[in-house]
Amino acid sequence: MVTNQASLKRDGVQDFVTIRATALIITLYSAYMCWFFVATPEITFEIWQGLFSNIFMKAFTFITLVAIMYHVRIGLWQVLTDYVKAPGLRATIQYVLNIIALVYVAVGLFVLWGV
Repeated sequence: MVTNQASLKRDGVQDFVTIRATALIITLYSAYMCWFFVATPEITFEIWQGLFSNIFMKAFTFITLVAIMYHVRIGLWQVLTDYVKAPGLRATIQYVLNIIALVYVAVGLFVLWGV
């Protein structure tokens, strides 16, 4: 079977893999941050700034922010298609929530690259 990878249609397998991949990224970032808090005896502004001034941490945080956005978009789409039956209302709610998710990423990047 030949599938068109450039289509805009939703694919259940693609959503499943994306949710699992983004969950893995979010878990790795959370584990790293937990390790940082446990391993660092005293957290000062200088230590915190030093952590986020590293290009690795900026890239890891950026990837995690984008992963959270995709995770939220797919999860909200699934919940909205289950519980909001009116197509117009569902599209409006989904649009507003997607804009909010994008704004969160933009603000996160502004804060991240401002360090």
